[in-house]
Amino acid sequence: MVSDISKDMPDSKIPSGPIAEKWTKHKMDSRLINPNNKRKYTVLVVGSGLAGASAAATLSELGYKVKCFCYQDSPRRAHSIAAQGGINAAKNYQNDGDSVYRLFYDTVKGGDFRSREANVHRLAECSTEIIDQCVAQGVPFAREYGGLLANRSFGGAQVSRTFYARGQTGQQLLIGAYSALSKQIAAGGVEMYPRTEMLDLVLVDGHAKGIVVRDMVTGRVHSFAGDTVLLATGGYGNVFYLSTNAMGCNVTAAYRAHKRGAYFANPCYTQIHPTCIPVSGAYQSKLTLMSESLRNDGRVWVPKKAGETRRPRDIPEDERDYYLERKYPSFGNLAPRDISSRGAKEVCDEGRGVGDTGLGVYLDFAAAIDRDGEDAIRERYGNLFQMYEQITGENAYQTPMRIFPAVHYTMGGLWVDYNLMSNIPGLHVLGEANFSDHGANRLGASALMQGLADGYFVIPCTIANYLAGETPGTVTTEHEAFKKVEEEVSQRIHQFLNINGNRSVDSFHRELGLMVWDKCGMARDREGLTEALKKIPELREEFWKNVRVPGDNNNVNQELEKAGRVADFLEFAELLCYDARAREESCGGHFRTEYQTEEGEAMRDDENYAYVSAWEHEGVGKEPTLHKENLEFENVKLAVRSYK
Repeated sequence: MVSDISKDMPDSKIPSGPIAEKWTKHKMDSRLINPNNKRKYTVLVVGSGLAGASAAATLSELGYKVKCFCYQDSPRRAHSIAAQGGINAAKNYQNDGDSVYRLFYDTVKGGDFRSREANVHRLAECSTEIIDQCVAQGVPFAREYGGLLANRSFGGAQVSRTFYARGQTGQQLLIGAYSALSKQIAAGGVEMYPRTEMLDLVLVDGHAKGIVVRDMVTGRVHSFAGDTVLLATGGYGNVFYLSTNAMGCNVTAAYRAHKRGAYFANPCYTQIHPTCIPVSGAYQSKLTLMSESLRNDGRVWVPKKAGETRRPRDIPEDERDYYLERKYPSFGNLAPRDISSRGAKEVCDEGRGVGDTGLGVYLDFAAAIDRDGEDAIRERYGNLFQMYEQITGENAYQTPMRIFPAVHYTMGGLWVDYNLMSNIPGLHVLGEANFSDHGANRLGASALMQGLADGYFVIPCTIANYLAGETPGTVTTEHEAFKKVEEEVSQRIHQFLNINGNRSVDSFHRELGLMVWDKCGMARDREGLTEALKKIPELREEFWKNVRVPGDNNNVNQELEKAGRVADFLEFAELLCYDARAREESCGGHFRTEYQTEEGEAMRDDENYAYVSAWEHEGVGKEPTLHKENLEFENVKLAVRSYK
C-alpha cells in the first residue's frame, strides 16, 4: 500500500526561517524544564556507544535520572570503537575554504539529495562544538607542528576537515564519552546496566514508557519504566551476515520498536565501504575495514588487461589502470564511498580483479612512500598497516594492500522528526539507529559527527519538548502493559528453546545474508528483489520449524541471543527488499541496475522519488504500508551528482 506524500505523515517539526537560523530559532522556541524538576524525570537510554554514552552523560549532567543499557560487558566495548579514520568538523584550520555551509553542501550532495536539509545544516553547525568538547575531554587528536589540531581529507570533499587520532579515532572518542558517562555513574546520576539486552518496547496510552530486557547472565526477563525512551542502538548491516560490523550488532531494538508502530525509514539505503579486506573463505563470519583515510595516500588501481597473474610490482605503470583517478579526476581516490565501491565492482566484473578470488583491487602506497618516506606513512597509519599484516600476512609498505567493497553503515533507520522523536510519542532515536542526516550515502567521517551531535547537543535541548508535557513518574512497571509485553517476550524465548530442529542459528543467518547480498547488495533489480521477497518467507518458515537453540534461559546462552536477532533479520530483510523494489531509481548506496547512465552512474528520479520512505508494520508476512515525507531543497539546488 502506498500513501500520498506527506498527507498522513507526522509533523517533521522543521523550524521556519532561513536555514542558517533554524537551529538557533528552534532552541529558543523549545520548551524548558526547571533544573529542580529535571530530577523528577527518568530517561531510559538503550545503547552506550558514542550516541548513547554522550546522551546519557549529558542528560545526567543536566539533572535527569538516567538508566543506560548495553548488551556488552562494558560501554567501552560499544562498536563505536571500530571507527578508524576521523570525525568531520567545519573548523577550517587549514584555511582552505571550508565553512559550515560547505560541510552542509557536501553532506547533502554526498547523500545524493535524499536527506533533510534542516537536519544536515544543524549537524554541520554542531560539528565545531563537538571538537571543542572532545578536546576538553582529553581526546588525543593529531596535531600539527605548531600545536593546532591536524586535519586530513576524506571522500566527497575537496577540503581537509577530518580530525583524527591516528587510525583509532572512534576508540579515542568513545573513551572521552565513556569517561563522562563514568563520572555520572560514580555521582549516582546514571544507573548502568551492562549485559542487558532490550527485547521489546512498552507503550502506555500510545506513548513509549518502558522497555523489556533480558539479563544476559541470569536469563531473567524484566522491565524498566521511564518517562521517555532513547534508542541509540546502531545499524542493521549484519542482515547481510558478512559486514564490517561487530558480530553482536543487530536490528532487534529498532525492529521491535517498528513492530510496535514506529515507522522505519529508508531501509534500502545501506552503505558499501570500498576499503575492506577481501573475503578469503567461506569460514569467515565478518569482514575487516581498512580506513577510508588510507585513500589520502594510497592509489587505487587494477591491471589494464584481464587475467593478469604477475605480482603488482612487476606490472609497469603504463599497464595499470588508476580507474578512480581516470574517471573522477577532480576527486580521484577520494571519490565518495558508493561511487568508489561501484568502480571496484565494475573492474572486477570485467575480470581485472586481483588476488586468488579475483574480487579485489590494489591500494598502493609506493608513490606516497617515495614522496614522504616510510616513517611518515607509518606515523599516519601504522596501526592500520599492522592490522592488515596480522590478517593477511602481507607487508603493505612493500606490496599494495588488496581491498574490496563490503557492507559497512546503514543510512536508513527509524523515522524521527527534528526533535529526534519517532512517530511514537516519547520514543527518541539517536545516531545510526535513526535515518535523519545522511540520505542515500554517508560521507566518510560523518558517523562519529552525527552520533556525538545527537548525544551531546541535540537531544539535551529537544527532549524537553516532549517531557515538559508529561507528568513524571506516572507509569511504573506495575502497569498491566509491562506484564503483557514481558509475557510475550518470555513466550518467544520459550519457543526458540523448544523447536529442537537440525540447523544452527548461524546457518540460517549465513543463508539469509548471502541471499540479501546477492539480490539487494551493491546492485539490485526488480527481478532479483521479487525473487528475494519470495525466498525470505520460505527461509523464515524453515527457521521456525528447524532451528536448534541448545541450552536454556537460566544463564549465559549466546545461541539464544543470536536466535532472537536472526529471527528479526529474517523479518527485517523483507522490509529492506520492499523498500528497494518500491524505489524505482538509483541514488547513493541504492543502485538499481535498470536506472543508470551510459557511463554506469546512478540515475535519480527527483520528480517521483524525492521523499523519505517511511514504512509502517502491518504484521509478519504482510506487505508494509509506505508513507512518504516530501524532501524540499531550497538551499542546495537539485543537480546530477558529479565528482568528475
